Amino acid sequence: MAEAVPVRCPACLRENGYTVPVFPCACGSPVAPPLDLSAEPLPLTHRNWSEAWVAVRCGACGRESEWPHPEVGCASCGTVVLIPVHPLTAEPGAGSPGHPPHRPRPTPTHPTPHAQGHAPGPGTGRRPGPGQGQGQGHGPGQARGEAAGGAGAGPGHVPPPARRPAFRPLTIRTARDAVTTAALYLRWLGFPDVRQPDGRPIPSAAVDLRAPGLVAQVDPTTAPAGLRAVECVWLNGLTTSATSVYFALAGYTDEARARADDLGIPLFVMDLTGMPQPVNDPADELLGTGA
Repeated sequence: MAEAVPVRCPACLRENGYTVPVFPCACGSPVAPPLDLSAEPLPLTHRNWSEAWVAVRCGACGRESEWPHPEVGCASCGTVVLIPVHPLTAEPGAGSPGHPPHRPRPTPTHPTPHAQGHAPGPGTGRRPGPGQGQGQGHGPGQARGEAAGGAGAGPGHVPPPARRPAFRPLTIRTARDAVTTAALYLRWLGFPDVRQPDGRPIPSAAVDLRAPGLVAQVDPTTAPAGLRAVECVWLNGLTTSATSVYFALAGYTDEARARADDLGIPLFVMDLTGMPQPVNDPADELLGTGA
């Protein structure tokens, strides 16, 4: 599991915890962008989707691929910070997509939510919440325990609760990708039939998502979500007796986060990797328990 590294915001000088996302190479091996922590992070003032990618080389097969540029949202001032990455250099003996080196083929693996950023989320500076990292896979000890329980389980044996598989993120390149990713994540949490409401949408930067017992807002803009946006999604959930959830690409203002904590609204932030990160305790709880 990748460890969080401190990234200092150039605007307010606050240090934010950031965990390098891990992606699956075509050969099945996990790869991660090599952060250059000796270089100064830069604030992101203008997002250009075509330039938001970095080249990463797989250490197992030598294949070079493009992955989203690492970035983190400051939990204090909301500034989105680009984290420098070491450029690729010539690697003797490294293979190419057409001619990989002769090495044993690794067992295909898939990144878990911990590896992809469910340790302290971008811009949160907080430790994983209760239930986080539990139910995302089966460790060796757990597999042995379940095998032993299955072999000698008596009449009073209670089977363990069903565990969710690892969430498979969708790389975000457009605003529509952000909405799709939020919908997929909500289904993964246990909300079925997530969709946009029928009828003409209300003019707004945020997009509504609905499901039985759920009202969600997705804000794909580059401005932090404010107090009014959080209160609106809370009122929408209140009128339908549903759970209210908010997703944002650029994070939240301090007033919005404080109000969400008071109202118990789960807040998630998304980066270009497509892995939503919880930024408050209600989001941690929803992630741990599901719908």
